[in-house]
Amino acid sequence: MSKVVFGMNDYGYIKRNFDALTEEIELLSGKVGVKPPKLVAVTKSGSDEELLALCRSGAYAIGENRPGELARRGALLSDAGLSPELHQIGTLQSNKAKLVADKAALIHSLASLSLAKELDRQGQRLGIKIPVLVEVNSAEEEQKDGIIPSDTERFIESILPFENLKLSGLMTMGPAVSDAEELRGYFRLTKALFDKFSSYFEDEPILSMGMSDSYRVAIEEGSTLVRVGRKLFLK
Repeated sequence: MSKVVFGMNDYGYIKRNFDALTEEIELLSGKVGVKPPKLVAVTKSGSDEELLALCRSGAYAIGENRPGELARRGALLSDAGLSPELHQIGTLQSNKAKLVADKAALIHSLASLSLAKELDRQGQRLGIKIPVLVEVNSAEEEQKDGIIPSDTERFIESILPFENLKLSGLMTMGPAVSDAEELRGYFRLTKALFDKFSSYFEDEPILSMGMSDSYRVAIEEGSTLVRVGRKLFLK
């Protein structure tokens, strides 16, 4: 794989955006009296060069929607001497699980028993426990993946026997809306589920809520991880 070489000055806007976002997250978290959530930088809208600049600016957690890109970009970063966490944030099909099983620090979108079985099988093959979040379809949208709120406990209990899965918490996206305030109720519902089932989650539980247009509301409603992309690549 060829290495990408560039001067940091060429991508100064990346560092400015990253610093501004992290500062805003810290200030907002302080105002509402919570620990700042982890920032996962979603990089599908950025080039490889911008990805490298982002990691060199301090980003330590990178989110990719496509399993193939997560694997490819993980290798790119490694070649450049960089080792951020890699997060699989998009829908993951069972036949693609092998691509990310030993690369993803966290899989955000577990929403079927078939995927749970395949990830458990991959974890057994690799001799590891694969960290996962259960995706909650908080708005109960028919066209979206995710476990509807009333089925959350049943689904969690169905995957507990899988010894090679590490259940780390919950994730929700909410519907596409023009005003992020409309998502508050869905975030609040998912936070209530998160609190109710916290005893099932290993280590420090993770509640993944909030993206570029909604991370402010998500922080106010208790998110411990936000996924932000577009804002980081604005020139």
